[in-house]
Amino acid sequence: MLPHGYRLCWQQFRQPFLFFICLIDMHFKTITRTSGFLILFLCLWSFSAFSQKKVSEITLVYDASVTTGSKEPGLGDAFDGATTTVYIKGGLSRSEMVSALASFTTIHDARTGTAVILQEVSGQKLLIRMNAENWNDKNKKYEGITFTNTDERKTNAGYNCIKAIAKMKDGASFVVYYTNEIIPENQEYSYQFKTLNGLPLEYEFTQGSLHIKYTLSKISLNPVPASKFDIPKSGYREMTYEESRKLGLGN
Repeated sequence: MLPHGYRLCWQQFRQPFLFFICLIDMHFKTITRTSGFLILFLCLWSFSAFSQKKVSEITLVYDASVTTGSKEPGLGDAFDGATTTVYIKGGLSRSEMVSALASFTTIHDARTGTAVILQEVSGQKLLIRMNAENWNDKNKKYEGITFTNTDERKTNAGYNCIKAIAKMKDGASFVVYYTNEIIPENQEYSYQFKTLNGLPLEYEFTQGSLHIKYTLSKISLNPVPASKFDIPKSGYREMTYEESRKLGLGN
């Protein structure tokens, strides 16, 4: 049982962070410097732990902006203004990118490592099935990716963000702003960010002359319908990952 003074603290505040602050106030004149630092550490740890929220279901909407570096219209311009919506429900995730030119949807099951890609381009609808080995092969460029935090901070969608530099094994790098205030329990939803200690809210990278920036425009913690992860049974030409690679569609 807690001593009388401790019980008063707990009854008054009922929150771990404030409870620890109360203890410091009670004992500041008698505790040693070492004990004071220990309690302060516990305060900070408690505040950090309780300010971080892990979620099993979440919906994220990102807006894409594309600059081509050319005054002449090009294929990249068709993807300017595209939206990417990510749905996460437990071990299942769905990412769909929709532009004026095409739509691409990936449904991934983190429990089995399997995935399905749905592509619709100029009226042609393709369904590509992948096992865990295929999925890893498709995303092998992100293996060994590292994220190094910088001192830069900003707010996005009401969340405090840290700027980090991502570096891939081929030497390519890109910038990401992420928050660790809210984190999906399923970190496998994105191979690109599965080792990032937080949720990416903005990221940008360059591919050749294209500069692409994704910015979070909407976040929802409402339950995600299970139907979002249904695989179409008709209307698509189905092929294996190996077959798609031969057609140049696998990556």
